Amino acid sequence: MRDNSEMDLMLRGYGLTTAKILYHYPDHPHLLQSFVWQDYDIAPKFPVLIRFIEFWKTRLDGPLHSVTYTHHKLIAPNEWRKVDGEFLVH
Repeated sequence: MRDNSEMDLMLRGYGLTTAKILYHYPDHPHLLQSFVWQDYDIAPKFPVLIRFIEFWKTRLDGPLHSVTYTHHKLIAPNEWRKVDGEFLVH
């Protein structure tokens, strides 16, 4: 996904997804630590977030407690208009 510019991703329907991840601290499992993750993703399936959570579960030591997320589409289709002319002001 990093091969594309942010504008290309937004035009293809990606929006900014932010997840707050609570996980058990590896050395002290009774304590919770928080981690904030942010990337461009597509709602409602969130393949990038799901891939990150799977990476976390298989590769990192702190077991997940909970994940809360929010998603905001930064560019909506109705925000773009075709422009046929231009006025030059001196």
